[in-house]
Amino acid sequence: MSRNDIPVEQIDIWPDNWPAFTVFEAMSTQWRTGACGATGLDYGVLPSVIRMCGVPLGERQSIFSDIRHMEAEALQVMAEQRDNK
Repeated sequence: MSRNDIPVEQIDIWPDNWPAFTVFEAMSTQWRTGACGATGLDYGVLPSVIRMCGVPLGERQSIFSDIRHMEAEALQVMAEQRDNK
């Protein structure tokens, strides 16, 4: 099996959501975990990640809100996956 055998799944992201997606993706290694898996993102590093992703100061509060919505959805999906095992 090679990389070419794996179908490429394309996901479209609206331009308005791109900055939040970029930050969320950059935070992908910053999950806090407990005995039952992920419990949430480490908000302590979020300000640095937002800056490194180039989010303008005036948009950061909105991006934080978007990140929290994506985090909640991701946690729900992870919980469902745990429950289905």
